[in-house]
Amino acid sequence: MPRLAFGLSAAALGGVLLYGVAGPAAAEQTATREYAAQSRQRIIIHPHYPGPNAKRYCRSWLVQEYRVSGPVIVPRMQCWWQ
Repeated sequence: MPRLAFGLSAAALGGVLLYGVAGPAAAEQTATREYAAQSRQRIIIHPHYPGPNAKRYCRSWLVQEYRVSGPVIVPRMQCWWQ
C-alpha cells in the first residue's frame, strides 16, 4: 500500500476523512452496533415432539410463598411426556 507524505496509508487517511465527514455520532453508532452484535447470545431451541401414542402427565401441588401482604398459597405444576 503506498505511503503518503506524513506516514499515513491511504486506508488510514480514508478512515480519517470518513470520520470527519460523518461526525462522531455516526462513529459512535457504528461502535455501539458492533458491540451489540458481538454481545448477543445465540439460543438454539431443539423442539422435542413426542410420538403419536405419547401421553402428557402432570403433577401439581400448592406452595406457600411469603409476600409483603402475608403468606399466599400458589399452585405449581410440572408436566412431561411419556
